[in-house]
Amino acid sequence: MATTAKTKKASKKPSGNTGKMEDSEFHKFFVDELKDIYWAEKHLAKALPKFKKAATSPELVEAFEKHALETEQHIVTLEEIFSSLDEKATAKKCDAMAGLLEEANGIIEETDKGTMIRDAGLILAAQKVEHYEIATYGTLAVFAENMGHTDVAALLNQTLENEKATDAILTQIAEGTINAQAAEE
Repeated sequence: MATTAKTKKASKKPSGNTGKMEDSEFHKFFVDELKDIYWAEKHLAKALPKFKKAATSPELVEAFEKHALETEQHIVTLEEIFSSLDEKATAKKCDAMAGLLEEANGIIEETDKGTMIRDAGLILAAQKVEHYEIATYGTLAVFAENMGHTDVAALLNQTLENEKATDAILTQIAEGTINAQAAEE
């Protein structure tokens, strides 16, 4: 009898390489978190034009413009992921992104137009967003790998690398001129 109980217990454990975990709690949690980042990306896409309009430095304006286009692609990629998992692409409010975007709006409101202080603040706000996205996409990619969703993991890793590149560009812009100019204002 002990062998039977042990066999039953073992049969409930997913192999991790089948990609067939749709009924597991972990899969449901994963999909829920995909819905969260989907909301985040959609709302970031709406916010980036405002960041661009508020920026003074041509480099920063260009970076926001480029990231707006990339964010639209992230949304499409997430829709592909939902489709590949046979899930409806629905968004669930992301409290973290809502807070980060609210903070970014506060920076715009509290700084003077045309200043490098505002640009430095915009970079700070944008990097907070990027770091949130990096953490989320990195973790989701590992989750996907652990469930055997290798195609999904590859797409999430591709987005992760794009987010890291955006963060590096923002650092380069900040360290290149904006921070020094902001310190002199």
